[in-house]
Amino acid sequence: MRVLLDTHMVIAIAQRKLTERFPRVEQLLSDDATSGFVSVASLWEIAIKMRLGKLQPGLPLEAIPAYLRETGLTILPVDVPHVITAADPEPETRDPFDRLLLAQCKVEGLQLATVDRLLIDHPLALRL
Repeated sequence: MRVLLDTHMVIAIAQRKLTERFPRVEQLLSDDATSGFVSVASLWEIAIKMRLGKLQPGLPLEAIPAYLRETGLTILPVDVPHVITAADPEPETRDPFDRLLLAQCKVEGLQLATVDRLLIDHPLALRL
């Protein structure tokens, strides 16, 4: 299974609280049959929230990508197909980061690991 983590889960990993907040995701990622991905869009969202003083991820921003790689996750860049693809069916959310994550899932054949109530019923979302 190929799974893209939503930004809430990326923050939990950076804060070393994934097991506490999302035990099912931690279990899923520990399975050798699962490949975990983090979008550059999530890192961008984290950077914006940090600079606005709305988030303390537990690590310096510059250290987060290396830490994610050390935990076995792959950083997924944002590429042209990701930004021109619509995440059909139309998601309930208007959040551009969430929409981009869904588009990346569609293009890359991933499932979005999320607990966001506006996303969990989308066909590209992984029910947790």
